[in-house]
Amino acid sequence: MTDAEYVSIWMRPEHPARGPKPAYSRAQIAEAAVRIADAEGLEAATMRRIAAEIGAGAMSLYRYVPSRDDLIVLMADRLMGEIDVAGLPSGDWRADLARYAGEQRAMWLRHPWITTVRRSLPGYGPNQLLLIERVMGVLDAHVPIDENLGLMAILNGYVESAVRDEVSWAEEVRRSGLDESAWMARSYPYLQQLLASGKYPIFTKIATQARPPHMSRDDHFRYGLERVLDCIAAALAGL
Repeated sequence: MTDAEYVSIWMRPEHPARGPKPAYSRAQIAEAAVRIADAEGLEAATMRRIAAEIGAGAMSLYRYVPSRDDLIVLMADRLMGEIDVAGLPSGDWRADLARYAGEQRAMWLRHPWITTVRRSLPGYGPNQLLLIERVMGVLDAHVPIDENLGLMAILNGYVESAVRDEVSWAEEVRRSGLDESAWMARSYPYLQQLLASGKYPIFTKIATQARPPHMSRDDHFRYGLERVLDCIAAALAGL
C-alpha cells in the first residue's frame, strides 16, 4: 500500500452500515493481541494466533484489522488506555506530571514488549488523544504550545530511557539466570581492578560516592524524575 492509498485505522468504520452484525470488535482483537504479546512476545501476536485465541477464522480478522501496522496501532492505543489521567490537570503541575510519569513507567513494565515496537508517527487513537489533552493540559496555562511540546518531550524521553534500561536489566537477568546483585558480584573483581589502577577518578567517584547506582529501581526512577521536574520548574520560572 502506498502512502497515497493509506487510510488510518481510525478513519475506517468499525462496523459496516449494512450486513450481519460483526461477531468481534477491534477492542477484542487488541485485547487478545496484548495478552499474547505479554505472554509470548510481540512477534507471537499474529493474526492466526489471535484468531485461535478468540475462536475466529484468521482471514476473517482482516475485515476488522486490515494490516499488521494497524494491529500495532490498536495495541499501542490499548496500552495508553491503562495510563490513568483522570482528574488531570488538577492545578498542581508537578504532582500531575509525577503521577503521569509513574503511570507511564508502570504500563511499560507491565508490557515490556512495547520497547521492541518500531518507532513511527503517532496513530492518534482515542486513548492517545485523551493523554495529549489531559497531560499537555497540565502545562497549557503556563507555557506556549511549542514550549509545552519541548518540556513533555524531555519528560517522556526520561521515562522511556529509564524503562528501557529496566527492561534490559530484566532481560539480562532472565538470560543469564543471575539476579542483579549476583551479576554485580560477578563483576566485582574487575571493578576493584579499575578502582585500584587510579586511572579513572570520575568512574571511581561514580562507583564509591554516587547515590543512584546503589538505589532500588523505584528510588532511582524517582530521583531522576525529580531532577527532570526541577528542570521543568526552572523553565517555567524563566518565562
